[in-house]
Amino acid sequence: MRKNRPVFRLYQKGDIKMALTSNKSVLKWVDEMVALTKPDHVVWIDGSEEQLEALRAEACSTGEMIKLNEEKLPGCYLHRSAVNDVARVEGRTFICTRKEEDAGPTNNWMSPEECKAKLIPLYRGSMRGRTMYVIPYSMGVIGSDFSKIGIELTDSIYVVLNMLIMTRAGKACLDQLGDSPEFIKGLHSKATLDEENRYIVHFPEENTIWSVNSGYGGNVLLGKKCFALRIASYLGRKEGWMAEHMLILGVEYPNGETKYVAAAFPSACGKTNLAMLIPPELFKKQGYKVWCVGDDIAWIRVGKDGRLRRSSRNQCEIQSQRACFLR
Repeated sequence: MRKNRPVFRLYQKGDIKMALTSNKSVLKWVDEMVALTKPDHVVWIDGSEEQLEALRAEACSTGEMIKLNEEKLPGCYLHRSAVNDVARVEGRTFICTRKEEDAGPTNNWMSPEECKAKLIPLYRGSMRGRTMYVIPYSMGVIGSDFSKIGIELTDSIYVVLNMLIMTRAGKACLDQLGDSPEFIKGLHSKATLDEENRYIVHFPEENTIWSVNSGYGGNVLLGKKCFALRIASYLGRKEGWMAEHMLILGVEYPNGETKYVAAAFPSACGKTNLAMLIPPELFKKQGYKVWCVGDDIAWIRVGKDGRLRRSSRNQCEIQSQRACFLR
């Protein structure tokens, strides 16, 4: 452990000077971001229920979250973002590639050099007096050939709890990563919540996402639109698959045959409503079953036979980001 390096603290084991991985690429990057943001503590998220419960209790004790009526809404909490921070900021969302044309025709572009010059001062010391949480997560089933590993650094317990709902997160993701340097690097800091300096930026050529001065879900849960759609679109173009803004619905017929439906609608046209469909009672009695695989983003790959098909119920050639609810 190098001198002046903050303690890597695990809730379930107390203050223990250890990380959850020996991956040199991960540790080097975390060290660099710690040096930039200067948190008082660093907590590695292992995904255990014991650690999660400690985080929930801490958030409730500080007033960041409110536990709701256990009888009416068991296991539910209320979290409010700041009054000036209640939506995604599309005008301050950028794709930062060396060539402007590589950002795509519908995205805002900024050069990587200009972006870093603008954002690094915003991050400098932004976590002083706070805890940095290191969240290893997997988009897709851990161990699947189609899944991708990401790590988000954040100073928000809200982000930790939601990432553990909407992704598979914890030590198992680092075990899957092993010594590989191939992971998506996400850095988020609430900083001062200054809306004039609020940015969500992507560096596809560096597998990196930065978000600063926001605490709102759509801007800070970096596995969502940032990774699963924007960075994944770039990865898919390189690797020969697609990341699409589509729902996936599973349908099982009375004879046991299962089909999956992927559908893309414009915003506010009912994509989530269809994904959460409950079959009418008549069809349920006939033995039909319907379930939501994902309501927002699909990773689509072509099978060896040229068709889109699943290989098993838990490992599909059509994958989806899981829906996010704070529970």
